[in-house]
Amino acid sequence: MTPPDPCAALREALALSPDNLPLRRLLADTLLAQGLAAEAEEEYRRILASLPHDAAVQLGLLRAFVAGGKASAALALVESMARRPDMPPEARVIQARLLFARGEIPGAIALYRLGIEQDPGVADASFEAAMGIGADDDDEVVEGRVRERDEPDGRGVEVERPRVAFADVGGMEGLKEEIRLKIIHPLKHPELYRAYGKAIGGGILLYGPPGCGKTHLARATAGEIDASFVSVGISDVLDMWIGSSERNLHEIFAAARASAPCVLFFDEVDALGARRSDMVRNAGRQIINQFLAELDGAGASNDGVLVLAATNGPWHVDPAFRRPGRFDRVLFVPPPDAAAREQILRILCRDKPAAGVDFAAVARKTADFSGADLRAVVDRAVEAKLGEAMKSGVVKPLATADLVAAASRSKPTTREWFATAKNHALYSNDGGQYDDILTYLGIRR
Repeated sequence: MTPPDPCAALREALALSPDNLPLRRLLADTLLAQGLAAEAEEEYRRILASLPHDAAVQLGLLRAFVAGGKASAALALVESMARRPDMPPEARVIQARLLFARGEIPGAIALYRLGIEQDPGVADASFEAAMGIGADDDDEVVEGRVRERDEPDGRGVEVERPRVAFADVGGMEGLKEEIRLKIIHPLKHPELYRAYGKAIGGGILLYGPPGCGKTHLARATAGEIDASFVSVGISDVLDMWIGSSERNLHEIFAAARASAPCVLFFDEVDALGARRSDMVRNAGRQIINQFLAELDGAGASNDGVLVLAATNGPWHVDPAFRRPGRFDRVLFVPPPDAAAREQILRILCRDKPAAGVDFAAVARKTADFSGADLRAVVDRAVEAKLGEAMKSGVVKPLATADLVAAASRSKPTTREWFATAKNHALYSNDGGQYDDILTYLGIRR
């Protein structure tokens, strides 16, 4: 037997009296209590059309947003409510939860304390425990900070020994030579560098369109000199707790120093080293300051630690990272040229059945394709061949026509990046740091 709808009578009453706002508010509250967030949201919006500044109704809409998983809408609403003196204490606690979910711990703690000061009835013990409010000094989290642990030794960081070298990287000969001068020669001829008082180490920032082999080149650099390799992504560093991101960064550098010679590679470095002038949160600035201190070897020598970083948006990286001793070489990684595309296609097809493929012809059909785009072309061609083999039961090798057909169904993903990069190279290039982009595009300043 179907249970009675608790909202049925309210809906019937509203049909007779559609302008009865208290009745509509009761319906909205009931819908929300039944877990019908979308319908409750609609009713609260109807009320706010007549009473746009009603704090209680705004609170109801805020609850509906949270229940419906609309965090962005909830945050926008609660920020507008915060401008008024009659903001309900519960709304402050909800805002604290939203900030907590975004990793803005100090702000979340401050808002929560203000909310429960105004109304102790909105206190949430589980939320307090998560933020470490009122915790003892020996608890893991105390007032939004992770308790200090022993000095990091880097043992929790994964250290690789790459098996790829420059021979496995198609093209990029100019970039390889730059890396040899900056990284490989100092390690192979340390006595010459020490004779001139030059430390073995330093940094190179690789930039260019996504999918053009920046990560592959960094890993091959480590393989070329038989060095350790530590690959660092955003998730390896960023942490919601105050001080944890900085500690993670220190742990990573500690692992690289302990494994020297070591190539330490930061992918999407603009997410960790964004311009401090663009930041509104102090936590982000602290991460950058820690990053710069680690690059400078403050408190520990970086001798033998070779830092490479990659970014698709070098214009977002804080200028302090480009000072001497940090990322003092900024290298453009363009899409592979025709010769490099031919070499990449050969590498991608060397472990696949192929017969008489004219890789040069395929390369000519793939202008502006990145290495990742070329991999997608080969994958498409293989999938088509697999489809034929499934029908015929016969394995046939890849042919030139298969790769050309796959290329004709693909578009280079690099062009969108160049549309943005061109503007920076033309109008935000006072130091000439993006001249390589203009040269690649055939533009004269």
